[in-house]
Amino acid sequence: MHGNGQSALESFHAFPPAIIVLDLRLPKLSGRDLCKEVKAESPTLPIVVLSATSDVSDKVLLLELGADDYVTKPFSPRELLARVRAALRHTSRASDIGLASFDNISVDLKKMQVLRDGELVVLTAQEFKIMQFLVQNLDRVISRDELLKEVWGYQNYPSTRTVDNHIFRLRQKLERDIAKPVHFRTVHGMGYKFVH
Repeated sequence: MHGNGQSALESFHAFPPAIIVLDLRLPKLSGRDLCKEVKAESPTLPIVVLSATSDVSDKVLLLELGADDYVTKPFSPRELLARVRAALRHTSRASDIGLASFDNISVDLKKMQVLRDGELVVLTAQEFKIMQFLVQNLDRVISRDELLKEVWGYQNYPSTRTVDNHIFRLRQKLERDIAKPVHFRTVHGMGYKFVH
């Protein structure tokens, strides 16, 4: 337990945790900034956010920053524990496959590194998690709702449009021709699938 964001960040560096339960209202370094810093350094570390507000725009912002789930106060300890367990399960599944390559891209899931023609490609935490989930589910059609649930870990995410935007950005960074995607394909009326 830390009373301010700065000491929490120092502790994260000294003793990397398995999961972070983060209160937004922190002095010195805000919960939002702490979430962004942690996810930039460790994109797969699960973060469950606690907040006093149920404002949809706050949820969207936090999930864009990479938070895995969102619990609004007041909440029961059982609900929080269930969400923490779900986030941990998702992370342990994600580490099953270590390396992947396709076309001119090589992906190291453990190092969280993507190379295109030997050059480092910078992905956001959410872009990396979507790519990872699709790569691990090769040739399987995945609905937008499943992507929201599995990648964001959040049941009531406000818009499936967010998934489309992230897929579009992945295509910009990883496809040779964004107009004719070979690997990150749209299956009309169904969702998306990754093809090697």
